[in-house]
Amino acid sequence: MTRLLLSGFLLLFVAVVGRAAIPEARLRAISSTARTNAAAGLVLSDRLVADYPTNAQPLTIRARLLDSARRYDDAARDLSLALKLEPESAGLWQGRGEMYFKAGRFKESVADFDRVLSLAPSQAPHHWQRGISLYYAGRFGDGWRQFESHRTVNPNDVENATWHFLCVVRESGVTNARAAMLPVGPDARVPMKQIDALYRGRGSVEEVMAAAKQVPNRDALFYAHLYLGLYFDVLGDPAKAREYIKLAAEDPTSAHYMGDVARVHWRVLQAAQ
Repeated sequence: MTRLLLSGFLLLFVAVVGRAAIPEARLRAISSTARTNAAAGLVLSDRLVADYPTNAQPLTIRARLLDSARRYDDAARDLSLALKLEPESAGLWQGRGEMYFKAGRFKESVADFDRVLSLAPSQAPHHWQRGISLYYAGRFGDGWRQFESHRTVNPNDVENATWHFLCVVRESGVTNARAAMLPVGPDARVPMKQIDALYRGRGSVEEVMAAAKQVPNRDALFYAHLYLGLYFDVLGDPAKAREYIKLAAEDPTSAHYMGDVARVHWRVLQAAQ
């Protein structure tokens, strides 16, 4: 699920650059330093924040670096400061909503995503991240409605149908969830076809794993592990859920939002023990 048009940190630098201009050389220095030495990059971003106290851009730069270091609460604090300077920036609200989600602060995440949509209502059907935050906040009815809306702009996404299924299971059980599963068009990503069949009651774990292992792209294994773990969790098999979610959460290739979802879910499972 990668098609959200309002991607937070893509918009941040468009939305918050209206104050004192920062020399391009300083921005390049932070970027190049952070690539090889994250701690040194953060030191440079600290100096930038101090030098431009009325410009939100340094705060968003530091928040991005803190995000990369998985210091999500610290990143959210920086984005809160940036929002005091740029309160009408949909990108900043989006970014803080992402940080709150990664920090496990699901109600706050939903509230920030709602604020995004109040500022950019045309993005409402695109906002699958909001649906995931709603799921973890326990608002399953609102979650499945968000995924139904997302289908109108992304009809071939198996992941969207699986999250709709997960929400409905939590509300009214597996039988009703399968009966209500959203139709999907062709999703060429491996092993989405097999994941879809499993969730609909027509496939098997073995078919999902066999498909994932047939392609050199390790992302296929990540998605197999993630959606098997989520599946077993709602089916009430905590041992298998933990087995597969742990594999997804620890996958070295999962440096993306769905990897964050896996890590969040792993923490949720650990807390439930």
